[in-house]
Amino acid sequence: MSPHIELLVADDWRDYELLDSGDGMRLERFGAYVLARPDPEVLWRKRMDESAWVNADATFQHGPSSVPPARGGDDRGGERWSKRKQMPTQWLMRYHDLACYARLTPFKHTGVFPEQGALWNLMRACLSPLSLQGVGGEGAPHVLSLFGYTGLSALTCASAGAKVTYVDASKWAMEWARENQRASHLDDKPIRWIVDDALKFVKRGVRRGVRYDAIVMDPPAFGRGPKGEVWKFAESFPPLLDACVALLSDAPLFVVVTAYAIEASSLALANLLRDAVGERGQVSAGELTLQEKSGGRVLSTAIVARWSP
Repeated sequence: MSPHIELLVADDWRDYELLDSGDGMRLERFGAYVLARPDPEVLWRKRMDESAWVNADATFQHGPSSVPPARGGDDRGGERWSKRKQMPTQWLMRYHDLACYARLTPFKHTGVFPEQGALWNLMRACLSPLSLQGVGGEGAPHVLSLFGYTGLSALTCASAGAKVTYVDASKWAMEWARENQRASHLDDKPIRWIVDDALKFVKRGVRRGVRYDAIVMDPPAFGRGPKGEVWKFAESFPPLLDACVALLSDAPLFVVVTAYAIEASSLALANLLRDAVGERGQVSAGELTLQEKSGGRVLSTAIVARWSP
């Protein structure tokens, strides 16, 4: 069965804009600040005048780094930002009822991945109607967020009425996610914050008979667990996905997988997901995208596969 192919465009931000792209770079507005960052997949030409790029508030400079440029990590590293003016250590951005802090990290990202907004909308639409009646009469739907990073997927699900279990190997990332929770005024929501290796956590849950109504995950290309466990996507992801399916409840809602900077297509993700879930439900494959303001071109930033019953 061939998966449905989709382009998901995050097009309802107010605090973010992809202003321009070209020549291996992106020009973006994160809240009040304009940033210029490299993107190796941007092979076309810039549309905006070069002065717009020169006047960016901060530009990411390449440099040697002993830490892989992943979404996780901490504030140590060799990559640097060149700033045209004084900027705060962090600043607040908003997406609908969520608030999140953006920062200039050594790995060129800001902790806010605006393309994910399209998925947040889909998850909210699925969860919100169920938040009062629960799934199967058993209360609010329970969502597992693996590789939760700065917590925006977890907070989206919690704000839609779900119980959420957040898992990430980085205590640093979890602390950032907790700051976003407080900024979003979601302190009273039922979120379990857990620092753990994803595969170990999932396997332990299977042994204990734990069940979740939905799973969302964003596994890295490479990473390390809190006790030095090595994660390599091609080797580690297939067994993790198989174990995750064993955690699904009798009335599951969705499984969403996104991936950045891996040597695989969204079809590969979809095929793995189909193998794991069997023939039930629908699997779709696609790309998370942003549309630039200058020329209307669509920029792919990540691949995604999702399952629904």
